[in-house]
Amino acid sequence: MQSENIVNIAGYRFVNLDDRDDLRQPFRYICEKLQLKGTILLSPNGINFFLAGVQKSIDSYIEFLESDERFVGIPLKISHTEYQPFRRMLVRLKKEIIALGIDEVRPGEFTGANIKPVEFKQMLDENEEVIVLDTRNDYETKIGIFENAIDLNLSTFKDFPDAILALPEEYKKKQIVMYCTGGIRCEKASVVMMNAGFENVKQLEGGVLGYFEQTDGSYWKGDCFVFDQRVAVNTELNETEYTMCFACREPLTKQECSSSDYKLESYCPYCADTNKNE
Repeated sequence: MQSENIVNIAGYRFVNLDDRDDLRQPFRYICEKLQLKGTILLSPNGINFFLAGVQKSIDSYIEFLESDERFVGIPLKISHTEYQPFRRMLVRLKKEIIALGIDEVRPGEFTGANIKPVEFKQMLDENEEVIVLDTRNDYETKIGIFENAIDLNLSTFKDFPDAILALPEEYKKKQIVMYCTGGIRCEKASVVMMNAGFENVKQLEGGVLGYFEQTDGSYWKGDCFVFDQRVAVNTELNETEYTMCFACREPLTKQECSSSDYKLESYCPYCADTNKNE
């Protein structure tokens, strides 16, 4: 498989899955049969998956997925690599497919309006008044971010509800466009914001990766963190030179990997103080 062109797909859908537990084994079986690797998350409120394999196997997986009418037409993020970016295949049962811990936030029933990437770019081209809000974690925003976007410096997505309380009160009446990597976090984040009184909240359809796919990547500074061995991609969706610390999972530049505080599979400048003497 190493020499073949590998197709990477990611997709999600918020939908009620009362039979979540019963779905696990069929998904395990089909992915093992097709020699796919990656992760599938199943929760009572939906499905989220990141998978990689040869084109024929990916096509067969999608055919299997859409044999359940609840999963027909899930928008997919697609990219290609010359190697398998995942080490193993996992099908996990989760309470939430993106953890927030607020039961009343149910995007399958209610979520914010989407804005298409080309519309968002046009908005920026025309200098339209808009507050751009990044909902990702701090280790992601340090790699790349939209120009003039608000970075909430989140350690985890669960910090988002408290973080928006610190935003200026006047923002509640202003136009806000929020974004994340692929769109899934914004489905929940938009509900949190509307429940907190923000009146004009939109979410970037397909997230940063969707923006890269459908535009020339204008107004983006840096690269975009992704949750596999590629670590980060550029605006053309090509893998960049970041690596990830084995110990703390922090994304690292070439310069950081040259530091005396970096040891392969042991520690990096961000966790050396903790792990160096272990």
